[in-house]
Amino acid sequence: MNTDTHATAADHHHHDDHAHGTLSTYLLGFVLSVVLTAIPFWLVMSGALPSKQITALVIMAFAVVQIVVHMIYFLHMNTTSENGWSMMALIFTIVMVVIALSGSLWVMNHLNSNMMPVHEMGGMK
Repeated sequence: MNTDTHATAADHHHHDDHAHGTLSTYLLGFVLSVVLTAIPFWLVMSGALPSKQITALVIMAFAVVQIVVHMIYFLHMNTTSENGWSMMALIFTIVMVVIALSGSLWVMNHLNSNMMPVHEMGGMK
């Protein structure tokens, strides 16, 4: 049996071309995720911003940044890996997030504007 062939196959198994994170990159991603969650929580609980619309826009901006942090630090996505498939996954993720956010906001706005409070219905009790 040829031991050189066996050794190179074992070496190849342990040293693949995929990018793996280190403890420091995982910790950095975790700290960024906690900060990007704590700041919007503080904004809502303290009422630091003057209007609800501005607060909602700032929270959505923090959510988008947090999605990018998760994709970079935890999913190891970049433009060069896997022959562009990561870029296709990024584009798909962006499209789905835009559809989900805009659809949710549209539905909530539509429900808010079309719900009629009981006191505006006139003489009905």
